[in-house]
Amino acid sequence: MYFSSIETQRKIAGVIQKDIEGIVQKAAIDGGLRNTIISVSKVSATTELSKAKDYVSIFSNDRAKELLEGIRSNQTLIKQELSQRTRYQLPRVPELLFYLDDSVDYIENIEKSLKRQENPIENRELLPKRKKS
Repeated sequence: MYFSSIETQRKIAGVIQKDIEGIVQKAAIDGGLRNTIISVSKVSATTELSKAKDYVSIFSNDRAKELLEGIRSNQTLIKQELSQRTRYQLPRVPELLFYLDDSVDYIENIEKSLKRQENPIENRELLPKRKKS
Protein backbone atom coordinates (compact mmCIF):
# COMPACT_ATOMS: atom_id res chain seq x y z
CA MET A 1 0.00 0.00 0.00
CA TYR A 2 1.52 3.29 -1.11
CA PHE A 3 0.49 6.78 -0.08
CA SER A 4 1.21 8.77 -3.20
CA SER A 5 -0.31 12.02 -2.06
CA ILE A 6 2.18 14.30 -0.35
CA GLU A 7 -0.67 15.69 1.72
CA THR A 8 -1.55 12.18 2.95
CA GLN A 9 2.08 11.54 3.90
CA ARG A 10 2.17 14.83 5.83
CA LYS A 11 -1.00 13.93 7.71
CA ILE A 12 0.38 10.52 8.62
CA ALA A 13 3.68 12.08 9.73
CA GLY A 14 1.74 14.60 11.84
CA VAL A 15 -0.23 11.85 13.59
CA ILE A 16 2.97 9.92 14.29
CA GLN A 17 4.76 13.06 15.49
CA LYS A 18 2.04 14.08 17.94
CA ASP A 19 1.60 10.62 19.41
CA ILE A 20 5.31 9.77 19.72
CA GLU A 21 5.93 13.10 21.45
CA GLY A 22 3.23 12.25 23.98
CA ILE A 23 4.62 8.75 24.52
CA VAL A 24 8.24 9.77 25.11
CA GLN A 25 7.36 12.83 27.21
CA LYS A 26 5.16 10.70 29.48
CA ALA A 27 7.93 8.10 29.77
CA ALA A 28 10.40 10.83 30.75
CA ILE A 29 8.08 12.16 33.45
CA ASP A 30 7.34 8.65 34.73
CA GLY A 31 11.11 8.03 34.79
CA GLY A 32 11.68 11.00 37.07
CA LEU A 33 12.89 13.47 34.44
CA ARG A 34 10.40 16.23 35.22
CA ASN A 35 12.75 19.04 34.11
CA THR A 36 13.33 17.48 30.72
CA ILE A 37 11.31 18.47 27.68
CA ILE A 38 11.32 16.04 24.80
CA SER A 39 9.96 17.28 21.53
CA VAL A 40 9.58 15.50 18.21
CA SER A 41 10.54 18.26 15.79
CA LYS A 42 10.04 16.38 12.54
CA VAL A 43 8.79 13.04 11.23
CA SER A 44 9.46 11.88 7.73
CA ALA A 45 7.59 8.72 6.64
CA THR A 46 8.25 6.69 3.50
CA THR A 47 5.49 6.40 0.90
CA GLU A 48 4.78 2.75 1.74
CA LEU A 49 4.82 3.55 5.48
CA SER A 50 7.61 1.06 6.18
CA LYS A 51 9.89 3.52 7.98
CA ALA A 52 9.54 6.82 9.78
CA LYS A 53 12.50 9.03 10.66
CA ASP A 54 11.77 10.80 13.94
CA TYR A 55 13.90 13.81 14.88
CA VAL A 56 13.91 14.36 18.64
CA SER A 57 14.92 17.53 20.50
CA ILE A 58 15.78 17.14 24.16
CA PHE A 59 15.80 20.35 26.23
CA SER A 60 16.95 21.17 29.75
CA ASN A 61 19.21 18.18 30.00
CA ASP A 62 22.91 17.63 29.37
CA ARG A 63 22.29 13.93 28.83
CA ALA A 64 20.54 14.24 25.46
CA LYS A 65 22.57 11.50 23.74
CA GLU A 66 22.04 9.16 26.68
CA LEU A 67 18.28 9.80 26.60
CA LEU A 68 18.20 9.26 22.84
CA GLU A 69 19.82 5.85 23.36
CA GLY A 70 17.14 5.11 25.96
CA ILE A 71 14.46 6.02 23.44
CA ARG A 72 16.10 3.81 20.82
CA SER A 73 16.37 0.87 23.23
CA ASN A 74 12.63 1.16 23.99
CA GLN A 75 11.69 1.40 20.32
CA THR A 76 9.55 -1.76 20.45
CA LEU A 77 7.51 -0.48 23.40
CA ILE A 78 7.08 2.93 21.74
CA LYS A 79 5.88 1.24 18.54
CA GLN A 80 3.38 -0.87 20.50
CA GLU A 81 2.01 2.19 22.29
CA LEU A 82 1.85 4.08 18.99
CA SER A 83 -0.03 1.16 17.47
CA GLN A 84 -2.62 1.34 20.26
CA ARG A 85 -3.05 5.09 19.90
CA THR A 86 -3.34 5.08 16.09
CA ARG A 87 -5.20 1.80 15.50
CA TYR A 88 -8.08 3.61 13.77
CA GLN A 89 -5.94 6.18 11.95
CA LEU A 90 -3.04 4.23 10.41
CA PRO A 91 -3.19 0.98 8.45
CA ARG A 92 0.11 -0.05 10.04
CA VAL A 93 2.83 1.44 12.21
CA PRO A 94 6.18 1.98 10.49
CA GLU A 95 9.59 1.06 11.81
CA LEU A 96 10.66 4.00 13.96
CA LEU A 97 14.14 5.46 13.47
CA PHE A 98 15.15 8.05 16.05
CA TYR A 99 17.68 10.84 15.48
CA LEU A 100 18.79 13.72 17.66
CA ASP A 101 17.74 17.07 16.20
CA ASP A 102 20.75 19.36 16.56
CA SER A 103 19.28 22.42 14.85
CA VAL A 104 18.96 24.43 18.11
CA ASP A 105 22.63 23.82 18.97
CA TYR A 106 23.62 24.71 15.42
CA ILE A 107 21.72 28.02 15.61
CA GLU A 108 23.28 28.80 19.01
CA ASN A 109 26.76 28.23 17.56
CA ILE A 110 25.98 30.61 14.72
CA GLU A 111 24.77 33.27 17.15
CA LYS A 112 27.87 32.87 19.34
CA SER A 113 30.09 33.17 16.28
CA LEU A 114 28.31 36.32 15.13
CA LYS A 115 28.87 37.95 18.52
CA ARG A 116 32.64 37.38 18.26
CA GLN A 117 34.91 39.71 16.33
CA GLU A 118 35.68 37.03 13.78
CA ASN A 119 33.05 36.93 11.06
CA PRO A 120 31.84 33.42 10.18
CA ILE A 121 30.32 34.72 6.97
CA GLU A 122 33.74 35.73 5.71
CA ASN A 123 35.50 32.68 7.21
CA ARG A 124 33.19 29.64 7.08
CA GLU A 125 35.78 27.46 8.82
CA LEU A 126 34.73 29.08 12.12
CA LEU A 127 31.43 27.14 12.09
CA PRO A 128 31.37 23.40 12.68
CA LYS A 129 30.05 21.25 9.87
CA ARG A 130 26.61 19.74 10.36
CA LYS A 131 26.30 16.00 10.20
CA LYS A 132 23.69 14.65 7.82
CA SER A 133 21.54 11.82 9.10
